[in-house]
Amino acid sequence: MKRSLYFSLGLLLIATAAESTAADKKLPGYTDTPIIPGQKWRVHDANRPRPKVVKVGPAKTLGAKPPKDAIVLFNGKDTSQWSHNKWKVENGYMEVTRGSGSLQTKAKFGSMKLHIEFATPKKVVGSSQGRGNSGVFLGGPYEVQVLDSWNNMSYADGQCAALYGQFPPKVNACRPPGEWQTYDIEFTAPKWDK
Repeated sequence: MKRSLYFSLGLLLIATAAESTAADKKLPGYTDTPIIPGQKWRVHDANRPRPKVVKVGPAKTLGAKPPKDAIVLFNGKDTSQWSHNKWKVENGYMEVTRGSGSLQTKAKFGSMKLHIEFATPKKVVGSSQGRGNSGVFLGGPYEVQVLDSWNNMSYADGQCAALYGQFPPKVNACRPPGEWQTYDIEFTAPKWDK
C-alpha cells in the first residue's frame, strides 16, 4: 500500500567548514573503495562522470497544499511528528543546528510518496560534501542526498538527489545557495524472501 507523505522541511543546512588544501584542486572522490554491485563504478568514484547541470524553472510544488490523503509531517509550527529532534523551528521551517544530529519520524512508513522542501545555506562554506550536507533516509539504509551542489564538483553518487553511494542523479538541477528547492520522492520499500 502506498502512502502519501507531505513534508515541508525547511532544511537550512549547516555547512561544515573545510580548510582548502592542495587535494581540493583535484576532483573529489576515491579510487580505492569497493565496486558497486552491478556497476563498473566504485562507491564515491572520483572518475565517475558528474551529472549534467541543467537550468530549472520555478518549482511548481513549492509551498503547494498537500493532497487530502497526505500525512503532514511538519506543519511549520512544531515537531510533534518527530523523535530525537533537537532542530530549531522558526518562521515556518526547521533548521539543523550544529551538533543536533538526525531526526526521524515517530511513525514507520513503507512504500510512499514523499514531498520535501529545503534550502541550503545562503553563505557558501566548504566544498564537496562539506557544503550544506544532509539527506533523507528511506527504509533505513537508503539515503536521498541533500547537498549544495550548485557549482560544487563533489563525487557523482554524492550529489544532490543521488541515491547516496549508489546512483548519481540524472541531472544536477540545484538552485543557488539559499533558494528553496523541492523533492518529490516515490519510494517502493523492498520485500525480502523469508
